[in-house]
Amino acid sequence: MHRRTLISAVAASALARPSIGRAAGTGVLKFVPQTDVAVLDPIWTTTYPTRDHAYLVFDTLFGMTSAYEVTPQMLAGATTENDGRTWNLTLRDGLRFHDNTPVLARDAVVSIRRWGARDTFGQALLAATDELLAPDDRTIRFRLKQPFPLLPMALGKSASNMCAIMPERLASTDPFKQISEMTGSGPYRFKANERVPGALLVYEKFADYVPRPDGVADWTAGPKVANLDRVEWHIIPDASTTLAAMRNGEIDWWWIPDADLVPALSKMPNLTVRNNDPTGLIATMRFNQMVPPFDNPALRRAVLAAVNQEDFMVAVAGTDRAWWRDGVGVFCPGTTLANDAGMSVVTSKQDLAKSREAVKASGYNGERVVVLGASDIASSKALSDVGADLLKQIGLNVDYAISDWGTVVQRRVKTEPVAQGGWSIFHTFWSGTDQFTPAGHAFLRGNGRAAAPGWPTSPQLESLRNDWFRAPDLAAQQQVARAMQLQAFQDVPYVPLGQQLNATAYQKNLSGVLKGIPLFWNVKRA
Repeated sequence: MHRRTLISAVAASALARPSIGRAAGTGVLKFVPQTDVAVLDPIWTTTYPTRDHAYLVFDTLFGMTSAYEVTPQMLAGATTENDGRTWNLTLRDGLRFHDNTPVLARDAVVSIRRWGARDTFGQALLAATDELLAPDDRTIRFRLKQPFPLLPMALGKSASNMCAIMPERLASTDPFKQISEMTGSGPYRFKANERVPGALLVYEKFADYVPRPDGVADWTAGPKVANLDRVEWHIIPDASTTLAAMRNGEIDWWWIPDADLVPALSKMPNLTVRNNDPTGLIATMRFNQMVPPFDNPALRRAVLAAVNQEDFMVAVAGTDRAWWRDGVGVFCPGTTLANDAGMSVVTSKQDLAKSREAVKASGYNGERVVVLGASDIASSKALSDVGADLLKQIGLNVDYAISDWGTVVQRRVKTEPVAQGGWSIFHTFWSGTDQFTPAGHAFLRGNGRAAAPGWPTSPQLESLRNDWFRAPDLAAQQQVARAMQLQAFQDVPYVPLGQQLNATAYQKNLSGVLKGIPLFWNVKRA
Protein backbone atom coordinates (compact mmCIF):
# COMPACT_ATOMS: atom_id res chain seq x y z
CA MET A 1 0.00 0.00 0.00
CA HIS A 2 1.30 3.48 -0.89
CA ARG A 3 1.85 5.87 2.01
CA ARG A 4 0.06 9.22 1.81
CA THR A 5 0.60 12.30 3.91
CA LEU A 6 -2.93 13.55 4.45
CA ILE A 7 -2.43 16.85 6.28
CA SER A 8 0.13 18.34 3.91
CA ALA A 9 -1.83 17.14 0.86
CA VAL A 10 -5.03 18.75 2.09
CA ALA A 11 -3.25 22.01 2.84
CA ALA A 12 -1.49 22.14 -0.52
CA SER A 13 -4.69 21.40 -2.40
CA ALA A 14 -6.67 24.00 -0.48
CA LEU A 15 -4.32 26.81 -1.53
CA ALA A 16 -5.42 26.74 -5.15
CA ARG A 17 -8.96 25.34 -5.09
CA PRO A 18 -12.46 26.57 -4.37
CA SER A 19 -13.78 25.30 -1.05
CA ILE A 20 -15.77 22.08 -1.36
CA GLY A 21 -17.99 22.69 1.65
CA ARG A 22 -20.93 20.52 2.58
CA ALA A 23 -23.86 19.81 0.30
CA ALA A 24 -26.45 22.61 0.38
CA GLY A 25 -29.49 20.50 1.24
CA THR A 26 -30.75 17.30 -0.33
CA GLY A 27 -30.90 18.68 -3.88
CA VAL A 28 -27.13 19.01 -4.46
CA LEU A 29 -24.81 16.10 -5.20
CA LYS A 30 -21.03 16.53 -5.14
CA PHE A 31 -19.15 14.06 -7.30
CA VAL A 32 -15.47 13.41 -7.99
CA PRO A 33 -14.92 12.01 -11.52
CA GLN A 34 -11.84 10.14 -12.62
CA THR A 35 -10.40 13.33 -14.09
CA ASP A 36 -11.39 16.68 -15.56
CA VAL A 37 -13.47 16.86 -18.73
CA ALA A 38 -10.95 18.44 -21.07
CA VAL A 39 -13.24 18.00 -24.10
CA LEU A 40 -17.00 18.51 -23.74
CA ASP A 41 -18.05 17.26 -27.19
CA PRO A 42 -18.94 13.52 -26.92
CA ILE A 43 -18.42 12.98 -30.65
CA TRP A 44 -14.96 14.51 -30.76
CA THR A 45 -13.36 12.17 -28.23
CA THR A 46 -13.89 8.68 -26.80
CA THR A 47 -12.75 9.58 -23.27
CA TYR A 48 -15.06 8.36 -20.53
CA PRO A 49 -15.33 11.55 -18.45
CA THR A 50 -16.63 13.22 -21.63
CA ARG A 51 -19.14 10.42 -22.20
CA ASP A 52 -20.27 10.57 -18.55
CA HIS A 53 -20.70 14.35 -18.80
CA ALA A 54 -22.65 13.88 -22.04
CA TYR A 55 -25.21 11.55 -20.48
CA LEU A 56 -26.25 14.35 -18.14
CA VAL A 57 -26.72 16.83 -20.98
CA PHE A 58 -27.77 14.76 -24.01
CA ASP A 59 -30.28 11.99 -24.59
CA THR A 60 -30.12 9.02 -26.96
CA LEU A 61 -32.68 7.37 -29.25
CA PHE A 62 -32.21 3.99 -27.58
CA GLY A 63 -30.93 3.01 -24.14
CA MET A 64 -29.10 -0.08 -22.91
CA THR A 65 -29.95 -2.17 -19.84
CA SER A 66 -27.48 -3.85 -17.49
CA ALA A 67 -28.31 -7.10 -19.34
CA TYR A 68 -27.03 -5.38 -22.54
CA GLU A 69 -30.51 -5.27 -24.07
CA VAL A 70 -31.42 -2.22 -26.17
CA THR A 71 -34.79 -0.48 -25.67
CA PRO A 72 -36.35 2.76 -27.04
CA GLN A 73 -35.40 5.88 -25.07
CA MET A 74 -36.24 9.10 -26.95
CA LEU A 75 -38.40 6.96 -29.20
CA ALA A 76 -42.05 5.95 -28.89
CA GLY A 77 -41.19 2.95 -31.02
CA ALA A 78 -39.41 1.51 -34.05
CA THR A 79 -40.65 -0.62 -36.95
CA THR A 80 -38.99 -2.37 -39.86
CA GLU A 81 -40.19 -3.01 -43.41
CA ASN A 82 -38.88 -4.38 -46.69
CA ASP A 83 -37.19 -7.42 -45.11
CA GLY A 84 -35.30 -5.29 -42.60
CA ARG A 85 -33.99 -2.78 -45.15
CA THR A 86 -36.23 0.06 -43.95
CA TRP A 87 -36.41 1.30 -40.35
CA ASN A 88 -38.87 3.91 -39.12
CA LEU A 89 -38.07 5.41 -35.71
CA THR A 90 -40.77 7.58 -34.09
CA LEU A 91 -39.85 10.25 -31.53
CA ARG A 92 -41.84 10.53 -28.29
CA ASP A 93 -44.07 13.55 -27.78
CA GLY A 94 -42.94 16.52 -25.71
CA LEU A 95 -39.16 16.28 -26.16
CA ARG A 96 -37.42 19.67 -25.91
CA PHE A 97 -33.88 20.95 -26.04
CA HIS A 98 -32.44 23.12 -23.28
CA ASP A 99 -32.90 26.22 -25.46
CA ASN A 100 -36.66 25.50 -25.36
CA THR A 101 -36.90 24.37 -29.00
CA PRO A 102 -38.65 21.07 -29.81
CA VAL A 103 -36.63 17.98 -30.67
CA LEU A 104 -37.38 17.19 -34.31
CA ALA A 105 -36.50 14.25 -36.50
CA ARG A 106 -34.16 16.38 -38.59
CA ASP A 107 -32.13 17.17 -35.45
CA ALA A 108 -31.69 13.44 -34.94
CA VAL A 109 -30.79 12.78 -38.58
CA VAL A 110 -27.98 15.36 -38.58
CA SER A 111 -26.81 14.15 -35.14
CA ILE A 112 -26.62 10.56 -36.37
CA ARG A 113 -24.59 11.59 -39.40
CA ARG A 114 -22.12 13.56 -37.28
CA TRP A 115 -21.78 10.71 -34.78
CA GLY A 116 -21.43 8.13 -37.54
CA ALA A 117 -18.50 9.99 -39.06
CA ARG A 118 -16.43 9.32 -35.92
CA ASP A 119 -17.79 6.25 -34.12
CA THR A 120 -16.71 2.79 -35.25
CA PHE A 121 -20.19 1.26 -34.90
CA GLY A 122 -21.70 4.36 -36.50
CA GLN A 123 -19.35 4.07 -39.45
CA ALA A 124 -20.60 0.52 -40.05
CA LEU A 125 -24.23 1.62 -39.82
CA LEU A 126 -23.79 4.53 -42.23
CA ALA A 127 -21.85 2.32 -44.64
CA ALA A 128 -24.92 0.06 -44.76
CA THR A 129 -27.28 3.01 -45.18
CA ASP A 130 -28.50 4.09 -48.60
CA GLU A 131 -30.61 7.00 -47.32
CA LEU A 132 -31.21 8.63 -43.93
CA LEU A 133 -33.99 11.20 -43.83
CA ALA A 134 -36.75 12.83 -41.77
CA PRO A 135 -40.02 12.53 -43.75
CA ASP A 136 -41.82 14.44 -40.97
CA ASP A 137 -41.04 16.04 -37.61
CA ARG A 138 -41.31 12.82 -35.63
CA THR A 139 -40.06 10.13 -38.03
CA ILE A 140 -36.43 9.12 -38.63
CA ARG A 141 -36.15 6.77 -41.60
CA PHE A 142 -33.23 4.55 -42.58
CA ARG A 143 -33.26 3.00 -46.04
CA LEU A 144 -30.52 0.36 -45.97
CA LYS A 145 -28.48 -1.29 -48.69
CA GLN A 146 -28.81 -4.55 -46.79
CA PRO A 147 -30.40 -5.55 -43.47
CA PHE A 148 -28.60 -4.21 -40.40
CA PRO A 149 -30.31 -5.83 -37.37
CA LEU A 150 -27.80 -4.22 -35.00
CA LEU A 151 -29.15 -0.72 -35.76
CA PRO A 152 -30.75 -0.23 -32.29
CA MET A 153 -27.55 -1.39 -30.59
CA ALA A 154 -25.49 1.07 -32.62
CA LEU A 155 -27.74 4.01 -31.74
CA GLY A 156 -28.16 2.94 -28.11
CA LYS A 157 -24.75 1.64 -27.04
CA SER A 158 -23.64 3.05 -23.70
CA ALA A 159 -19.96 3.04 -24.57
CA SER A 160 -18.07 5.85 -26.29
CA ASN A 161 -18.95 7.45 -28.61
CA MET A 162 -22.60 7.54 -27.58
CA CYS A 163 -25.01 8.81 -30.24
CA ALA A 164 -25.89 12.14 -28.57
CA ILE A 165 -28.87 13.91 -30.12
CA MET A 166 -28.21 17.64 -30.57
CA PRO A 167 -30.03 20.54 -32.19
CA GLU A 168 -29.46 20.59 -35.94
CA ARG A 169 -27.49 23.86 -35.70
CA LEU A 170 -24.90 22.15 -33.46
CA ALA A 171 -25.00 18.74 -35.12
CA SER A 172 -24.15 20.44 -38.44
CA THR A 173 -20.67 21.18 -37.03
CA ASP A 174 -17.83 19.38 -38.80
CA PRO A 175 -17.37 16.12 -36.84
CA PHE A 176 -13.65 16.86 -36.64
CA LYS A 177 -14.31 20.20 -34.92
CA GLN A 178 -15.72 20.58 -31.43
CA ILE A 179 -19.23 21.97 -30.97
CA SER A 180 -19.42 25.47 -29.52
CA GLU A 181 -22.02 24.92 -26.79
CA MET A 182 -23.65 22.21 -24.68
CA THR A 183 -27.33 22.28 -25.62
CA GLY A 184 -28.96 18.89 -25.36
CA SER A 185 -32.30 17.44 -24.33
CA GLY A 186 -31.08 15.38 -21.37
CA PRO A 187 -32.24 15.57 -17.75
CA TYR A 188 -29.62 18.19 -16.78
CA ARG A 189 -28.37 21.45 -18.27
CA PHE A 190 -24.66 22.25 -18.35
CA LYS A 191 -23.88 25.51 -16.53
CA ALA A 192 -21.09 26.82 -18.72
CA ASN A 193 -20.87 30.07 -16.74
CA GLU A 194 -19.93 28.12 -13.59
CA ARG A 195 -17.27 25.94 -15.15
CA VAL A 196 -13.78 26.28 -13.64
CA PRO A 197 -11.39 24.32 -15.91
CA GLY A 198 -9.45 21.83 -13.85
CA ALA A 199 -11.66 22.34 -10.80
CA LEU A 200 -15.44 22.37 -11.30
CA LEU A 201 -18.30 21.46 -13.65
CA VAL A 202 -21.92 22.15 -12.74
CA TYR A 203 -25.21 20.71 -13.99
CA GLU A 204 -28.72 21.94 -13.18
CA LYS A 205 -31.96 19.96 -13.40
CA PHE A 206 -33.83 20.57 -16.68
CA ALA A 207 -37.41 21.19 -15.56
CA ASP A 208 -38.87 20.47 -19.03
CA TYR A 209 -37.26 17.06 -19.43
CA VAL A 210 -39.86 14.36 -20.14
CA PRO A 211 -38.80 10.92 -18.84
CA ARG A 212 -40.10 7.75 -20.41
CA PRO A 213 -43.50 6.93 -18.93
CA ASP A 214 -42.78 3.20 -18.81
CA GLY A 215 -40.10 0.75 -17.78
CA VAL A 216 -37.56 0.73 -14.96
CA ALA A 217 -34.41 2.83 -14.74
CA ASP A 218 -31.58 0.45 -15.58
CA TRP A 219 -28.21 1.58 -16.92
CA THR A 220 -29.05 4.06 -19.73
CA ALA A 221 -32.54 2.62 -20.32
CA GLY A 222 -35.91 3.38 -18.74
CA PRO A 223 -37.20 6.57 -17.09
CA LYS A 224 -34.51 9.19 -16.44
CA VAL A 225 -36.00 10.93 -13.42
CA ALA A 226 -33.83 13.79 -12.14
CA ASN A 227 -34.36 13.90 -8.37
CA LEU A 228 -31.40 16.23 -7.77
CA ASP A 229 -31.57 19.97 -8.40
CA ARG A 230 -27.84 20.31 -9.01
CA VAL A 231 -24.87 18.05 -9.70
CA GLU A 232 -21.36 19.37 -9.12
CA TRP A 233 -18.25 17.64 -10.43
CA HIS A 234 -15.24 18.55 -8.28
CA ILE A 235 -11.88 17.82 -9.89
CA ILE A 236 -9.54 16.93 -7.00
CA PRO A 237 -6.19 15.64 -8.28
CA ASP A 238 -4.97 14.56 -4.84
CA ALA A 239 -6.57 11.30 -3.69
CA SER A 240 -5.87 11.94 -0.01
CA THR A 241 -7.90 15.15 -0.17
CA THR A 242 -10.83 13.23 -1.64
CA LEU A 243 -10.46 10.51 0.98
CA ALA A 244 -10.77 13.09 3.76
CA ALA A 245 -13.74 14.74 2.03
CA MET A 246 -15.53 11.39 1.75
CA ARG A 247 -14.92 10.69 5.42
CA ASN A 248 -16.28 14.11 6.40
CA GLY A 249 -19.33 13.95 4.12
CA GLU A 250 -18.12 16.86 1.98
CA ILE A 251 -18.16 14.71 -1.18
CA ASP A 252 -21.09 12.44 -1.95
CA TRP A 253 -19.66 10.13 -4.60
CA TRP A 254 -16.12 9.23 -5.68
CA TRP A 255 -16.30 7.46 -8.99
CA ILE A 256 -13.01 5.50 -9.07
CA PRO A 257 -10.89 5.73 -5.91
CA ASP A 258 -7.24 4.75 -6.13
CA ALA A 259 -6.96 0.99 -5.59
CA ASP A 260 -4.71 1.37 -2.53
CA LEU A 261 -7.38 3.51 -0.80
CA VAL A 262 -10.28 1.08 -1.28
CA PRO A 263 -9.57 -0.81 1.98
CA ALA A 264 -9.68 2.44 3.96
CA LEU A 265 -12.91 3.54 2.27
CA SER A 266 -14.49 0.13 2.90
CA LYS A 267 -13.97 0.60 6.65
CA MET A 268 -15.85 3.92 6.78
CA PRO A 269 -19.34 3.26 8.18
CA ASN A 270 -20.89 6.15 6.25
CA LEU A 271 -19.95 4.77 2.82
CA THR A 272 -21.11 2.16 0.34
CA VAL A 273 -18.17 0.69 -1.61
CA ARG A 274 -18.92 -1.66 -4.50
CA ASN A 275 -17.92 -2.74 -7.97
CA ASN A 276 -20.32 -0.88 -10.25
CA ASP A 277 -19.50 -2.52 -13.58
CA PRO A 278 -18.80 -6.28 -13.95
CA THR A 279 -17.26 -5.73 -17.40
CA GLY A 280 -14.60 -3.51 -15.86
CA LEU A 281 -11.96 -1.62 -17.77
CA ILE A 282 -9.61 -3.19 -20.31
CA ALA A 283 -6.07 -1.79 -20.10
CA THR A 284 -4.30 -1.21 -23.41
CA MET A 285 -1.02 -0.04 -24.95
CA ARG A 286 -1.63 1.78 -28.24
CA PHE A 287 1.00 2.26 -30.95
CA ASN A 288 1.23 5.16 -33.41
CA GLN A 289 1.59 3.36 -36.74
CA MET A 290 1.70 6.52 -38.82
CA VAL A 291 5.35 7.24 -37.97
CA PRO A 292 8.50 5.25 -37.09
CA PRO A 293 9.36 3.11 -35.30
CA PHE A 294 5.98 1.43 -34.73
CA ASP A 295 5.05 1.47 -38.40
CA ASN A 296 7.10 -1.75 -38.25
CA PRO A 297 4.88 -4.77 -37.37
CA ALA A 298 7.87 -6.89 -36.32
CA LEU A 299 8.71 -4.33 -33.62
CA ARG A 300 5.10 -4.26 -32.45
CA ARG A 301 5.11 -8.05 -32.18
CA ALA A 302 8.33 -7.91 -30.16
CA VAL A 303 6.67 -5.58 -27.65
CA LEU A 304 3.54 -7.75 -27.48
CA ALA A 305 5.62 -10.83 -26.65
CA ALA A 306 7.49 -8.93 -23.91
CA VAL A 307 4.37 -7.92 -21.98
CA ASN A 308 3.40 -9.63 -18.73
CA GLN A 309 -0.17 -8.53 -17.99
CA GLU A 310 0.19 -9.32 -14.30
CA ASP A 311 2.89 -6.63 -13.93
CA PHE A 312 0.51 -3.99 -15.29
CA MET A 313 -2.47 -5.13 -13.22
CA VAL A 314 -0.56 -5.29 -9.93
CA ALA A 315 0.67 -1.74 -10.54
CA VAL A 316 -2.87 -0.57 -11.25
CA ALA A 317 -4.94 -2.51 -8.71
CA GLY A 318 -2.62 -4.19 -6.21
CA THR A 319 -2.05 -7.84 -5.47
CA ASP A 320 -5.68 -8.77 -4.70
CA ARG A 321 -6.85 -10.69 -7.76
CA ALA A 322 -10.46 -9.95 -6.87
CA TRP A 323 -9.95 -6.57 -8.56
CA TRP A 324 -8.22 -7.62 -11.80
CA ARG A 325 -7.69 -10.35 -14.39
CA ASP A 326 -4.80 -11.21 -16.67
CA GLY A 327 -4.89 -13.57 -19.65
CA VAL A 328 -7.02 -11.02 -21.50
CA GLY A 329 -7.33 -11.16 -25.28
CA VAL A 330 -8.98 -8.73 -27.67
CA PHE A 331 -12.57 -9.30 -26.47
CA CYS A 332 -13.93 -8.62 -22.98
CA PRO A 333 -13.48 -11.63 -20.67
CA GLY A 334 -16.67 -13.48 -19.84
CA THR A 335 -18.53 -12.33 -22.95
CA THR A 336 -19.63 -14.42 -25.91
CA LEU A 337 -16.72 -13.57 -28.24
CA ALA A 338 -13.85 -13.98 -25.76
CA ASN A 339 -11.68 -16.91 -26.93
CA ASP A 340 -8.29 -18.60 -26.59
CA ALA A 341 -7.04 -18.29 -30.19
CA GLY A 342 -3.35 -17.35 -30.23
CA MET A 343 -3.39 -16.56 -26.51
CA SER A 344 -0.02 -18.22 -25.89
CA VAL A 345 1.64 -14.96 -26.96
CA VAL A 346 -0.14 -13.26 -24.05
CA THR A 347 0.11 -16.01 -21.43
CA SER A 348 3.63 -17.37 -22.04
CA LYS A 349 6.32 -16.70 -19.46
CA GLN A 350 8.11 -13.40 -19.99
CA ASP A 351 11.66 -13.66 -21.42
CA LEU A 352 13.22 -10.20 -21.62
CA ALA A 353 16.49 -11.42 -23.12
CA LYS A 354 14.54 -13.04 -25.95
CA SER A 355 12.51 -9.86 -26.35
CA ARG A 356 15.66 -7.73 -26.64
CA GLU A 357 16.84 -10.03 -29.43
CA ALA A 358 13.44 -9.72 -31.15
CA VAL A 359 13.70 -5.91 -30.98
CA LYS A 360 17.12 -6.02 -32.65
CA ALA A 361 15.94 -8.52 -35.25
CA SER A 362 13.00 -6.25 -36.14
CA GLY A 363 15.39 -3.66 -37.53
CA TYR A 364 14.84 -1.11 -34.77
CA ASN A 365 17.66 1.42 -34.98
CA GLY A 366 17.45 3.42 -31.77
CA GLU A 367 14.69 5.83 -32.87
CA ARG A 368 13.22 7.94 -30.07
CA VAL A 369 10.02 6.43 -28.63
CA VAL A 370 7.75 9.04 -27.03
CA VAL A 371 5.50 7.43 -24.42
CA LEU A 372 2.65 9.68 -23.27
CA GLY A 373 1.64 9.39 -19.63
CA ALA A 374 -1.16 10.99 -17.60
CA SER A 375 -0.13 12.26 -14.18
CA ASP A 376 -3.65 12.99 -12.89
CA ILE A 377 -5.18 9.50 -13.25
CA ALA A 378 -3.41 7.06 -10.94
CA SER A 379 -4.41 3.94 -12.86
CA SER A 380 -3.36 5.37 -16.23
CA LYS A 381 -0.07 6.61 -14.82
CA ALA A 382 0.60 3.16 -13.37
CA LEU A 383 0.11 1.61 -16.81
CA SER A 384 2.38 4.17 -18.41
CA ASP A 385 5.07 3.78 -15.74
CA VAL A 386 5.22 0.01 -16.22
CA GLY A 387 5.02 0.31 -20.00
CA ALA A 388 7.80 2.90 -20.28
CA ASP A 389 10.03 0.82 -18.00
CA LEU A 390 9.38 -2.36 -19.99
CA LEU A 391 10.22 -0.64 -23.26
CA LYS A 392 13.52 0.55 -21.80
CA GLN A 393 14.29 -2.98 -20.58
CA ILE A 394 13.91 -4.43 -24.06
CA GLY A 395 16.21 -1.85 -25.61
CA LEU A 396 14.04 1.02 -26.84
CA ASN A 397 15.12 4.66 -26.61
CA VAL A 398 12.25 5.92 -24.45
CA ASP A 399 11.26 9.57 -23.94
CA TYR A 400 8.60 9.42 -21.21
CA ALA A 401 6.36 12.50 -21.56
CA ILE A 402 4.20 13.04 -18.46
CA SER A 403 1.32 15.54 -18.47
CA ASP A 404 -2.31 15.72 -17.37
CA TRP A 405 -4.83 13.54 -19.18
CA GLY A 406 -6.36 16.47 -21.02
CA THR A 407 -2.99 17.20 -22.62
CA VAL A 408 -2.58 13.54 -23.57
CA VAL A 409 -6.00 13.64 -25.27
CA GLN A 410 -5.00 16.74 -27.23
CA ARG A 411 -1.56 15.43 -28.19
CA ARG A 412 -2.58 11.93 -29.22
CA VAL A 413 -4.48 13.28 -32.25
CA LYS A 414 -1.23 14.65 -33.71
CA THR A 415 -0.03 12.72 -36.75
CA GLU A 416 3.28 14.55 -37.08
CA PRO A 417 6.62 12.76 -36.53
CA VAL A 418 8.05 12.57 -33.03
CA ALA A 419 10.53 15.35 -33.79
CA GLN A 420 7.59 17.66 -34.54
CA GLY A 421 5.66 17.01 -31.35
CA GLY A 422 4.17 13.66 -32.26
CA TRP A 423 4.08 10.51 -30.15
CA SER A 424 4.77 6.78 -30.27
CA ILE A 425 2.72 5.07 -27.54
CA PHE A 426 0.01 5.90 -25.06
CA HIS A 427 -1.76 3.72 -22.51
CA THR A 428 -5.46 3.88 -21.81
CA PHE A 429 -8.45 1.92 -20.58
CA TRP A 430 -11.53 0.90 -22.51
CA SER A 431 -14.82 -0.09 -20.92
CA GLY A 432 -15.42 -3.81 -21.27
CA THR A 433 -18.64 -2.92 -23.08
CA ASP A 434 -16.53 -1.29 -25.81
CA GLN A 435 -14.84 -4.63 -26.46
CA PHE A 436 -17.87 -6.96 -26.54
CA THR A 437 -17.89 -7.13 -30.34
CA PRO A 438 -15.98 -5.89 -33.40
CA ALA A 439 -18.74 -3.32 -33.94
CA GLY A 440 -17.66 -1.01 -31.13
CA HIS A 441 -14.06 -2.15 -30.64
CA ALA A 442 -12.20 0.96 -31.79
CA PHE A 443 -8.72 -0.50 -31.34
CA LEU A 444 -9.54 -3.44 -33.66
CA ARG A 445 -10.16 -1.15 -36.63
CA GLY A 446 -7.60 -1.28 -39.42
CA ASN A 447 -8.93 1.58 -41.54
CA GLY A 448 -5.89 3.85 -41.44
CA ARG A 449 -6.51 7.57 -41.01
CA ALA A 450 -10.19 6.96 -40.25
CA ALA A 451 -9.25 4.80 -37.24
CA ALA A 452 -8.79 5.99 -33.65
CA PRO A 453 -5.43 7.66 -32.81
CA GLY A 454 -2.75 5.15 -33.70
CA TRP A 455 -4.24 4.82 -37.20
CA PRO A 456 -3.39 1.18 -38.05
CA THR A 457 -3.97 -0.14 -41.56
CA SER A 458 -5.05 -3.78 -41.79
CA PRO A 459 -7.20 -4.89 -44.74
CA GLN A 460 -7.43 -8.32 -43.10
CA LEU A 461 -8.95 -6.98 -39.87
CA GLU A 462 -11.37 -4.81 -41.82
CA SER A 463 -12.44 -7.77 -43.97
CA LEU A 464 -13.00 -9.95 -40.91
CA ARG A 465 -15.00 -7.19 -39.26
CA ASN A 466 -17.30 -7.12 -42.29
CA ASP A 467 -17.57 -10.91 -42.09
CA TRP A 468 -18.72 -10.57 -38.47
CA PHE A 469 -21.53 -8.18 -39.45
CA ARG A 470 -22.68 -10.70 -42.07
CA ALA A 471 -22.40 -13.76 -39.80
CA PRO A 472 -25.82 -15.48 -39.60
CA ASP A 473 -25.62 -16.70 -35.99
CA LEU A 474 -23.55 -16.64 -32.80
CA ALA A 475 -21.47 -19.68 -33.77
CA ALA A 476 -20.41 -17.98 -37.00
CA GLN A 477 -19.68 -14.75 -35.13
CA GLN A 478 -17.48 -16.66 -32.67
CA GLN A 479 -15.55 -18.25 -35.52
CA VAL A 480 -14.87 -14.80 -36.99
CA ALA A 481 -13.86 -13.51 -33.54
CA ARG A 482 -11.20 -16.22 -33.27
CA ALA A 483 -9.81 -15.27 -36.66
CA MET A 484 -9.81 -11.59 -35.68
CA GLN A 485 -7.84 -12.30 -32.51
CA LEU A 486 -5.25 -14.30 -34.44
CA GLN A 487 -4.93 -11.49 -36.98
CA ALA A 488 -4.70 -8.85 -34.24
CA PHE A 489 -1.77 -10.72 -32.70
CA GLN A 490 -0.04 -10.57 -36.08
CA ASP A 491 -0.81 -6.93 -36.91
CA VAL A 492 -0.73 -5.72 -33.27
CA PRO A 493 -2.83 -2.55 -33.52
CA TYR A 494 -2.55 -2.48 -29.71
CA VAL A 495 -1.52 -4.68 -26.79
CA PRO A 496 -4.13 -5.84 -24.22
CA LEU A 497 -2.74 -5.40 -20.70
CA GLY A 498 -5.45 -6.95 -18.50
CA GLN A 499 -8.85 -6.16 -17.00
CA GLN A 500 -9.35 -3.93 -13.97
CA LEU A 501 -12.51 -4.22 -11.86
CA ASN A 502 -12.98 -0.84 -10.20
CA ALA A 503 -14.61 0.11 -6.93
CA THR A 504 -16.85 3.15 -6.56
CA ALA A 505 -17.67 4.80 -3.21
CA TYR A 506 -20.68 6.92 -2.21
CA GLN A 507 -22.41 8.13 0.94
CA LYS A 508 -24.95 5.71 2.40
CA ASN A 509 -27.59 8.45 2.42
CA LEU A 510 -27.72 8.13 -1.39
CA SER A 511 -30.09 5.62 -2.97
CA GLY A 512 -30.90 4.73 -6.56
CA VAL A 513 -27.28 4.64 -7.78
CA LEU A 514 -27.51 2.62 -10.99
CA LYS A 515 -25.09 -0.06 -12.12
CA GLY A 516 -22.73 0.67 -14.97
CA ILE A 517 -21.24 4.07 -15.80
CA PRO A 518 -21.80 7.07 -13.47
CA LEU A 519 -25.41 8.13 -14.06
CA PHE A 520 -27.21 10.80 -12.04
CA TRP A 521 -30.88 10.27 -12.77
CA ASN A 522 -32.72 7.97 -10.33
CA VAL A 523 -30.31 9.02 -7.53
CA LYS A 524 -31.91 10.34 -4.33
CA ARG A 525 -30.63 11.58 -1.00
CA ALA A 526 -32.38 10.21 2.07
